[in-house]
Amino acid sequence: MRLATGEEALIARVVATDGRVGYGFSLRLDATEARRMAEWAAGVRAERPAYESQLDHAWERAWLSEEEIEWQTEPAFFKIRWQPE
Repeated sequence: MRLATGEEALIARVVATDGRVGYGFSLRLDATEARRMAEWAAGVRAERPAYESQLDHAWERAWLSEEEIEWQTEPAFFKIRWQPE
């Protein structure tokens, strides 16, 4: 996904068997990093993944301070069309 700054982010979505949905991101475009974050957010990974800031982006700051990520800060996030379950 292209961020408003022009940088790129890899976004992952995990849907748990009970329907819970979690999202994750990587500004290093690392699929494993994004997937683990999404798994934790969906409640299917017990340990919260470590993350190192790359761009001091709002999502990174939220993750590192253990606050809820405000996905709406990036308009392109809501333009992603996920495949049906």
